[in-house]
Amino acid sequence: MTHESRAAWRELLDTLRDLDRSFLEGDKAVTDDRHVADGYRMLATTLGVALDTYLFADPSRPQWLEVNSPWRPDRRWGGDNTDAIYYMCPVDPERRYRISGNRGDSVYFSVTAYNEPSPGAWSDRIVALFRDDELDFDADGNFTLDFGPVPDAAVLMTRDYQADPHTGKRVTWQIEALEEPAPFRHGDDETAAALRASAAWLRTMFAIVPLAVGVRNDDAHNLGHETNMAANDFAAPYQVPDFNFGWSARDACYSYGSFDLAEDEALVITHRPPACRFWNLVVWNQFMAVPGVRDARSSVNGHTAVPNSDGTVTVVLSRGMTKHPNSLTTLDYPRGNLAFRWFLADQVPEQPRVQLVKIADAPDRVS
Repeated sequence: MTHESRAAWRELLDTLRDLDRSFLEGDKAVTDDRHVADGYRMLATTLGVALDTYLFADPSRPQWLEVNSPWRPDRRWGGDNTDAIYYMCPVDPERRYRISGNRGDSVYFSVTAYNEPSPGAWSDRIVALFRDDELDFDADGNFTLDFGPVPDAAVLMTRDYQADPHTGKRVTWQIEALEEPAPFRHGDDETAAALRASAAWLRTMFAIVPLAVGVRNDDAHNLGHETNMAANDFAAPYQVPDFNFGWSARDACYSYGSFDLAEDEALVITHRPPACRFWNLVVWNQFMAVPGVRDARSSVNGHTAVPNSDGTVTVVLSRGMTKHPNSLTTLDYPRGNLAFRWFLADQVPEQPRVQLVKIADAPDRVS
């Protein structure tokens, strides 16, 4: 007897066997042993998220799945950060759901509904957004909202940003389906489809990562119309549109950068935060994950940063720590990526300014 789930399982194993080529071979190959190890950790992380989302989830019996967390090393992926907790819940576009909870100490939270172009494919469109300033709260901070049916909605994702998630009270979330659940069945066809969707999810992730770091300006060369991305710099900030690949936040502006640092070097990063609900700068490895630990500082936000006298904020990034109040460490990673995000900014922020200096020449105080 032929079982489709057996064939799908072997396809998933084939996918896992070959995905390390994305970070070991070709133009995207990483160059240090830490990133090689991170590549295998990201394989395990992404597999866990994929199986939670596709193999074990049931949209007629919904539950929130923790997919990004500052406390779980196995839930750092896809552009995570140390200030936020994200949950995901697959949904049926024809069903009605009730979402409830308590706002806790969140400085920004929302629920976003995304589409799914095909099973396991990453979203390319935001189909609905519910933000904290659009909800009604009782005296204790409790809220309730109804969702659905919404055509093309495939998954809900929550965002909860905290000034300090280690001391603040996180948002609590509940979700219930308002219709009777579908008949329970985990048969051969359903399992095969879930495994194939999981494999598709994995392949998409490793088509994106590892991210390029680029070349240092002192190593750059002119190739005419081809322009290399420069290391130790940031791209111009942009506002997220409704049609956007992946799970970006519609309320956010982003600016991405990279670092390539010797042991005695630092980046001096200065930006002027616009009026906004929340902003942060986080250090990523080349797999869009914060490699940080709680006893080291790999991010800074608008609540923890010490501003300069003119309202700008300067951050000093190095492979260790410096005396600057806004010092960040790469945890001795020589190369990696950086991400600014600004939520509900009144305008697209100015491009951050970056200087590459010797650590001995980096500022040790705000100006």
